[in-house]
Amino acid sequence: MPDDLNLNDDQFCFVCGKNNPDGLRIAFQYPAPSTCRAAFTPPRKFQGWQGILHGGIVSTLLDEALAHAAGGPERGGGGSGAVTAELTVRFRKPVPIGAAVVLEGRVVADKGRVVECESSLTDTSGTVLASATGKLVRPKG
Repeated sequence: MPDDLNLNDDQFCFVCGKNNPDGLRIAFQYPAPSTCRAAFTPPRKFQGWQGILHGGIVSTLLDEALAHAAGGPERGGGGSGAVTAELTVRFRKPVPIGAAVVLEGRVVADKGRVVECESSLTDTSGTVLASATGKLVRPKG
């Protein structure tokens, strides 16, 4: 990552941006330090196979939860200048279109510039539908 990378939040993020009319507009909450949580009901326009959320959107949601966990309430929410360097996704069950799901993320290890996180997407009964691990990097400040 370039050391002079300047990351600005103009609220147009595809996942959480309030100014993006085509985005998901997910509102994260921060129940504890280094964690995040959001509820989401996937609309049909993000379908892959009939009735199932597209895997790319599932991956995008899990990636965003990593960034928001790394930001957490103690860093002002969001990725706070962290970008994903590595993402591993595990698809366990199909994510149904039109059914509420819960997205959660948490920091596993914060090593300064490198932050290791994990995230999950569950149904409302707590069954894990997909999960991810990843490493985020903060540019030198």
